[in-house]
Amino acid sequence: MSIRADRLSANLSFIFTEWPFLDRFAAAADAGFTCVEFLFPYAFDPELVGLRLEKNHLSVSVFNAPPGNWEAGERGLAALPDRRDEFLQSIRFALTYAEALHAKHIHVMAGIANARSIAAHAVYRDNLMLAADLARDRQIQILVEPINPQDMPGYFLQDFDSAERVVNTAAPGVLGLQFDVYHCHKIHGSVIDRLIALLPMTAHMQIAGVPTRSEPAEPELPLSELFAVLESKRYPGRVGCEYRPAEGTLEGLGWITRLEESLK
Repeated sequence: MSIRADRLSANLSFIFTEWPFLDRFAAAADAGFTCVEFLFPYAFDPELVGLRLEKNHLSVSVFNAPPGNWEAGERGLAALPDRRDEFLQSIRFALTYAEALHAKHIHVMAGIANARSIAAHAVYRDNLMLAADLARDRQIQILVEPINPQDMPGYFLQDFDSAERVVNTAAPGVLGLQFDVYHCHKIHGSVIDRLIALLPMTAHMQIAGVPTRSEPAEPELPLSELFAVLESKRYPGRVGCEYRPAEGTLEGLGWITRLEESLK
């Protein structure tokens, strides 16, 4: 089985953007993907998105809970003490989409908040546990993801050590880690050792080239070694293609073939 069919998930908010959103599902399937993900599906009825998935024989790996007012610069609600009611409403809304789309993971963004604030840490922990309890009844897992401060200044969860502590505050499997290789490299400067250590709590991965966030490529990114680790450790999840194509989506997919050749 090819890496694309077995491992990869096309992030339709980053690649295949040459097509209107609802047409990206067919484009991804035509390119050989069997799984997709996206940031926010909320501009479309879940039934409409579900039909595109079914028609193109695609599954969904993950999507984000509503982040607040994205256009105004908000990047999540979970660590904002004065937005608890809105956070709860956003999780319930996201769960209706997850159930309709048969998605098993929802990424919950922390928000722009002071990482030293005791109140922010307390509400973040409580909100995540509340979201996890609501999701667990539906067999859906809540994920957290560190995001580097260069790409998202002021983001509350901005290193992998903090994310590890957050996940470990919950019972095993209640919360999961979304391990973004690009963000890890930007934050910590290395990936492989941290990936090996955190893989047991990693429910989903995402990948992009460094430092430009275009197609993944060596030698800047240890791509062959990274996927060899996933195989040797029997990582069961998907790797989301969350990168911005340098020239065009289809023109840039050759990195997958080159990776497959390197792993033979």
